[in-house]
Amino acid sequence: MIPVSVFRLSLSNKGPVVLLKGNDDERTLPIFIGNPEAQAIAIRLEGIAVPRPLTHDLMLNLLEPLGAHLKRVEISELTDSTFFARLILDRDDKELVVDARPSDAIALAIRCDSPIFVAPAVMQTAGIVLQEPDQATHKKPGAKKDPRSETEILQSKLAKAVEKEDYEEAARLRDLIKERESKADAN
Repeated sequence: MIPVSVFRLSLSNKGPVVLLKGNDDERTLPIFIGNPEAQAIAIRLEGIAVPRPLTHDLMLNLLEPLGAHLKRVEISELTDSTFFARLILDRDDKELVVDARPSDAIALAIRCDSPIFVAPAVMQTAGIVLQEPDQATHKKPGAKKDPRSETEILQSKLAKAVEKEDYEEAARLRDLIKERESKADAN
């Protein structure tokens, strides 16, 4: 099994996608997920406190009284463009395997600080090597330049996304801001 980490949540024209980056592998596994699961992942990654437990928080809260803990998550199979996952639980030194959707499994894994693994055959079939975006920016001739910096514009959009409780968009914008800041610090 290939160990992976949640690299990023992104929005595409097909909806939210979670990118799982190999820890010791150059490939990234993109998995399209639903909006509620993307929001659950984003909320946890951002450390946002919610007033009541979400579904994945409830799952976490059930594990302890049952005497179980999430040992690991495995993205185990890809069949007909559908990913399958398994929760590997430990209870009384006995391993329990529970089938799950990858999005739910990932949302639970990040709440339990449990490792995520991808089967080599799945990574071989669906893994991709992400290319760094082209540094050149293409502007239309005659387009008016906003007097604010690009980072200020992104921060303004981030504030609006948080205000609207669009946490997926907020996470995407936050990642863009961090990426720009780290590139600026490197130069």
